Amino acid sequence: MNASPDVPHINGRLAILAGKGLFPLLVAQAARKLGHDPYIFQIKAEADQDWSGFDSSRISVADLSTFAATVRREAIGSVVLAGGIARRPDLADLRPTWRSLVAFAASFRVFATAGDDKMLRFAIKVLENEGVQVLAAQQVAPDLLGQVGALGHVSPSAVDQKDIEAASQAALLLGRLDVGQGAVSVRGRVIALEGLEGTDAMLARVADLRASRRLSSPVGGVLVKLCKPGQDERADLPSIGPDTVINAHAAGLSGIAIEAGRALVLERDRVVAEADRLGLFVTGITPRQEEVEQCLR
Repeated sequence: MNASPDVPHINGRLAILAGKGLFPLLVAQAARKLGHDPYIFQIKAEADQDWSGFDSSRISVADLSTFAATVRREAIGSVVLAGGIARRPDLADLRPTWRSLVAFAASFRVFATAGDDKMLRFAIKVLENEGVQVLAAQQVAPDLLGQVGALGHVSPSAVDQKDIEAASQAALLLGRLDVGQGAVSVRGRVIALEGLEGTDAMLARVADLRASRRLSSPVGGVLVKLCKPGQDERADLPSIGPDTVINAHAAGLSGIAIEAGRALVLERDRVVAEADRLGLFVTGITPRQEEVEQCLR
């Protein structure tokens, strides 16, 4: 079924654990182009797309028992994690299998206490323990990855480059703490860091700072989104979409920089169209290796 060496080896039927947003649907459509018929696990209270054209079921994010039974029934061998999950499960939500209970009983507290990357690493281990391989979404949908350089007609200026450098350093340090993936710099000064509230809420804070004249410059600044140092790339890659561009403009920013090859651009054509319409740049960058290594120490 695989058409070329660039297509990942997919064991059994492919499944997608679908959270919030358009991303899972884009991955499912890409899988169909590869000749697969993906099964969709719609995560309760998160999945918000129309999945009527796919085999699917709704499942609690911590219901491993139902997941394992469906894996056996549908002959699923590979799983992709895609989409946002706003609510973390607690122990009351947990429906383990005997296999997962024996292997990970002492570690399930990670659901309540760990940072996002640690929690996702643990979730991947649990899924793999149930006998499936966990693939990165970008292995199935590589066209979603951003590339080096400007996506549209606007490119960053020399001033913007200084903001990109400052925000990149802040984003890497923030990621090292397993807190967030984004930062905003204005005139070389880091003025906002992404927390649990996400990118859009951070940009809203920047807009509020501008409206209250807490920032000396009425316009300018850059949003940078990077992978966390050492991040498992099979889940939670940084991403942007048309709303990110619109919100960055509302915050008075000059543009957005994302990590080339390790960040997702959802609805690329719309992203480029909105950026060009609003006069913002969207560009792919490669963090300096020494900065990444320093964060990993």
